[in-house]
Amino acid sequence: MRQVRADEYAEFAAARARHLYRSACLLTAGDTHLAEDLVQETLGRLYVRWGRVSRVDNPAGYAQTVLTRTFLAHQRKRSSREQATDVFPDLPDRRGTDASLRLTLVQALGRLPAKDRAVVVLRYWEDRSIEETADAMNASSAAVRTRCSRALGRLRQLLGEDMSEYARP
Repeated sequence: MRQVRADEYAEFAAARARHLYRSACLLTAGDTHLAEDLVQETLGRLYVRWGRVSRVDNPAGYAQTVLTRTFLAHQRKRSSREQATDVFPDLPDRRGTDASLRLTLVQALGRLPAKDRAVVVLRYWEDRSIEETADAMNASSAAVRTRCSRALGRLRQLLGEDMSEYARP
């Protein structure tokens, strides 16, 4: 029986790890090392509770919730001597998208407070409802709506009111 659960977990982790990593990269505003750490922590927490997690209706959603909460807990615990940087490694553009646009958006996300960044990622990257986002962040729906509004306003400030240059095909 244990081997069956271990195999189920391994299959789940292999299928979800990439998506979790991409979400973690957005949450950390491009800090790939921290994103890897968050994914590892998330997968470790899921492994410990896999017997219960595998029985929930949406294990993938549960994993995203664990990732978000792990990120927010890390932000609260982060040492005051750690400094974020705006220097990103040169990575190849594998999907034919505009690399400078992606960097601009990731840098703008990085300038948002951690909870605002989490709201934007959950609502617009993960395409979650307000209620799902509130549940993932352990907050009220009203708080999520407020954070969403403020975060989008801040992004508009950072990117400029005329966002048409970012929306070109």
